[in-house]
Amino acid sequence: MSYSHLTLQERYVIYHLVLYGLTIYFADPYAAWQRGLNENTNDLLRQYFPKGMNFRKVTDKNLVLAVKKINHRPRKCLDYQTPYEVYRQALRGAVAT
Repeated sequence: MSYSHLTLQERYVIYHLVLYGLTIYFADPYAAWQRGLNENTNDLLRQYFPKGMNFRKVTDKNLVLAVKKINHRPRKCLDYQTPYEVYRQALRGAVAT
């Protein structure tokens, strides 16, 4: 996917990520090994929403609960902090500068 295929909202998000000095990487098509975090996150989501599940039956409340549980789960790659904790620390650092 190239930048020209992105929606206006996706371009807006990327613009601000780059503006704040974050590096963005795009995986090559059909290269699952380049998407480790994405593949891991999909596996985590499957714990709450099994393959073949009818997503029309998933409520906003179900989705918010699953995302909250995933974002509050410690990760080895984050030195056993949760993604939420790392995000909050990053926000505090961004506000302090």
